[in-house]
Amino acid sequence: MRFPWRRRPTAPLPAPDDTDNELHLARQVAYRAAHRDHPSTVEILALSEEALVDEAGYALAVRILEDVQNLTSHGLDEFRSPEDVRPLLGPRSAICWDTLTGFWNDVAEWRRHNGAPMESSAPLLAVENEELRLLLWTSNRTLPTGEKLGIADAVRYEKATGASLPEYSDLAAALRAAGSGSS
Repeated sequence: MRFPWRRRPTAPLPAPDDTDNELHLARQVAYRAAHRDHPSTVEILALSEEALVDEAGYALAVRILEDVQNLTSHGLDEFRSPEDVRPLLGPRSAICWDTLTGFWNDVAEWRRHNGAPMESSAPLLAVENEELRLLLWTSNRTLPTGEKLGIADAVRYEKATGASLPEYSDLAAALRAAGSGSS
């Protein structure tokens, strides 16, 4: 008896691309920046501000800021609070921060009205493996209610509503409107 699936050539696994490396870098940088006792938080946030000057740096800077927001949302003693981070941001980063906050608030509101009941973030916060914590804590956020909201929720929201995070051109427009410059 022949097994037809044995004749198929197996495709090689794809090599990690720059996006994978960028996501990991953003998580690592955000994890350090969000720590309450990290001495370089201001410098890290200043680098995000610099990255936002050019469209090429936009995606990485937004990922870092979003990961910092997610980490600070959990209310853990080891991380700064969102209220501690917000004043440390430059004008571009502040616009991105506020835009991210608005986007995730929209996702949470949509999720409350269109999805199954949300789960508590407590099991997520109890993870002990540091690598797994890094991945889970930066890709999920804890709402003030103690519920968890994650990337899957954001993807469902984007697919259902067509709304997504603004692009670099939206940042430039917001800066012009605020009188902070044109780039």
